Order: sequence, then C-alpha cells, then structure tokens
Amino acid sequence: MKEPSRRLLWERRSQTPLLVLAVAFAVAYAVPIVAPDASARVHGACTAVEWVVWGAFAADYLVRLALAEERGRFVRTHWLDLAAVLLPLVQPLRLLRLVATLLLVGRRARMAPQIQLTTYVAGSVVGLMMFGSLAVLSVERDAPDGNIKNLGDAVWWSFTTMTTVGYGDHSPTTGLGRVLAVGLMLSGIALLGVVTANIAAWFISRFERDDRAERLQLAAILELQAEVRALRGEVARLGGTADPATAPPAPAPPARRGV
Repeated sequence: MKEPSRRLLWERRSQTPLLVLAVAFAVAYAVPIVAPDASARVHGACTAVEWVVWGAFAADYLVRLALAEERGRFVRTHWLDLAAVLLPLVQPLRLLRLVATLLLVGRRARMAPQIQLTTYVAGSVVGLMMFGSLAVLSVERDAPDGNIKNLGDAVWWSFTTMTTVGYGDHSPTTGLGRVLAVGLMLSGIALLGVVTANIAAWFISRFERDDRAERLQLAAILELQAEVRALRGEVARLGGTADPATAPPAPAPPARRGV
C-alpha cells in the first residue's frame, strides 16, 4: 500500500477520536473560567486534560508526517498544523493552547469529506463565540478597568463583536483582550462571507437544475412529436391513404378559358 493511502486511512480513523478530545478540551478550558473557586485538584485536572489533548494532536501531526510520501512538501503545505503544535511550547499559556487546539480542529474538520460546509460554518460560529467569551472573560475579569466581569457579559460581547455590531456597552481594556476582539471581528466577517457565498451557490445550483430539467422536458416533447408524425406517416402508408398532415397539397384545377 502506498504512503498517501496509509496517511489518508489514518486521518479517517483518527477524525472521530480527535473531535472527542476537542470536546474534552472545551470542557477542561471552560471549567476553571466559569468556576474560578473550584478546588486546586479540579484546576490541575483541567490543565492536565488540556495538555493531553494538545499532545494527542501533536502525535497525530507526527504520525501523518511519518506516513507522508514527501515529508518536505507535507511540512510546507501543513505549516499551520506545525505552528499550532509548536505554539504552546513557546509560552505555556492556556490561551495559546486554546488557539492551537482551535487551529488543529479546524484543519482536521476541513479535511473531513463527510462534514458539510454548512455544518462546519455553524460549528465554527458556536465554537468561536464560546471560546471567545471564555477567553475574554479570563483576561478581562481581573483587569482594573475591565467591564466584562461575568459569562453573560462575555457572551454578549462576543456576539456583538462577531457580527461587527459593536454597541460599546462592553469592551476589552487589556491588550490581549483587544487582540481577541480583532480576531473575533475578522472571523465573523470571514464566516459571514462563507455563509453568503454558500447561500448564493445554493440558489444558483437550484436555478441551473430547474433550467436543465425544463430543457430535458422540452427535448422529450419534441422527440415525442417527431415520433408521432413518423407513426402517422407509417399508418397512412400502410393504409394506402395520405396523411393530411404529411401529404403534399393537391394541385390547383386549371383555370377555365373564356369562349
């Protein structure tokens, strides 16, 4: 079996387990932020889960690299995966692990042929809103001039930011919070463009399909008419009479001369 086939088989088999691990990461990331007063054991368990998930994605990248036929080309075409794997090692912050996991999950989801574009976009919207809310709450809750102090405010801020409405009643005051805001705004614009393009493509394909069906029906009707004419001519020939529809017109009688 060739190398690309083995890598493709690995990607198909690892898709579901990695998505399950991503859900586990989401829970582990959310618990310390939503429940900051939880015990140190809970916080430690959540941190361990986050690193385990990151390790699973890192191992997945290494396996795919080992199964690739052209490893240099694989690294060049999957540089985003490599950056997501190396990012948490540069500075072990929880937010970097969040960004890395989102990048890896997004890459694997786009490679999965069974996931439709609409499902992916809807999941991206929900995921970005949830993680954006948690991330901005974690960096703004303890800021001296921060005005995002609870999860409700964070979700409202994420929704208005992703839709580029920006009421201004809640806004980040820290540098990292503003970086998150820029990322959410760009993501919201990109997802809105994807949704608009997907809807337009659906309408165009629907119109083309209806037009093609009408052309096929017209061609079938014309073919049926030709067959009916041929059948009438054959019946007339066998009966020894001319078909009024196909027989040539009778010659006009000669004009009578005057006497």
